[in-house]
Amino acid sequence: MSEQAHETIRIFVTGSCDGLQPLLEALAGSEELELLGANEHIAAAAPALAGGHLQVVLHATRSSILPINELAAIRELTRAPVILVCSSEASALLEEALEANVADVLVLPQFIENVVFSIRKSCHVGRSAEAPLGSEGRIVTVFSPKGGTGKTVLAANLAASLAHDEGKRTLLLDLDLQFGDAAIMLGLEPDKTIFDLVVAPGELDADKLTGYIVKHSCGLDILPAPLRPEDAELVTETKVGRLLEVARYAYEVIIVDTSPFFHGPMLSTLDRTDQLLLVASLDIPTLKNVRLGMQTLELLSFPRERVRVVLNRANDKVGIKQRQVEEALETEVWKSVPVDRAVPLSVNRGVPVVVADSGCDFSRGVHELAKALFPAKERERRVLSPLRA
Repeated sequence: MSEQAHETIRIFVTGSCDGLQPLLEALAGSEELELLGANEHIAAAAPALAGGHLQVVLHATRSSILPINELAAIRELTRAPVILVCSSEASALLEEALEANVADVLVLPQFIENVVFSIRKSCHVGRSAEAPLGSEGRIVTVFSPKGGTGKTVLAANLAASLAHDEGKRTLLLDLDLQFGDAAIMLGLEPDKTIFDLVVAPGELDADKLTGYIVKHSCGLDILPAPLRPEDAELVTETKVGRLLEVARYAYEVIIVDTSPFFHGPMLSTLDRTDQLLLVASLDIPTLKNVRLGMQTLELLSFPRERVRVVLNRANDKVGIKQRQVEEALETEVWKSVPVDRAVPLSVNRGVPVVVADSGCDFSRGVHELAKALFPAKERERRVLSPLRA
């Protein structure tokens, strides 16, 4: 308990009001808090608010009425609880704030001890509200810095296997924003996409997300890529970050299919990725790009232990062996999925291979990959934990 009591809480301050500067200085000097920054303008603070590591937001206001639009803008970016800070009499704000699900209202000046207490209380309540099931969903990103590796086929079938065979609430998120085809590969013709979701008015939450997903008969939920390449520009890094934060509380696992580029949405995804499946194939150009991709991940300080190399279309008749791949990449191949004639047949029919032909070599490889992501001990622990509680 003592260790938890001294846990540092990460906070960010937006807005302005009289008496805010002394509070900022006190917050910066507190050993119990980590002040990540302060910015009067919410739009300018968007990258920090959507960064995925924030625990509490303090929003200062000079208004005598509840700043509804400002609170809505903050909640578009983060699920962290919001504490309203003001320098006027709070009685007019307090009742409105409680109805608007504001965590607390602080009237300045305040002793720093009172502020810290309010932040800790809000953080604790926020955690309880955010994760009623006791755990967050796992984000698995499937990436290859070279096109043509079969990445989307692998991501779509892995997601289908997790939903159909492992019985997990699974979302397939297509972040190949300009030319994504995960939906059509699964035989779906969506009328709503991630573009429609992020440009829709109102706060993004789990209920809103549900209205934009496409359901597959195997039990998988899909959020398709935009239908037009030009729509990709509006699916920003900030919007993707918020989407992933919402999705991880609605699903047990989110499989993210990506484009072969380190652009803003991809970087936002990496910030929240629990496991990165780096897809390689048995050809020299792909291995060269995969090695460059690994070097870029290192420059981005992405944890090496979260990276798993998956060899797709493994075939011992192309002149390159798995051992040579490992030597070229200076790392072990975590799993390999064999080449299989059933794959193009299934893709052309718009049916996941793991559903259409569960006994083929490709399907067995994907099933093994799905089970490796959720080992038997972990699956048993997840089933037993509610009973032990």
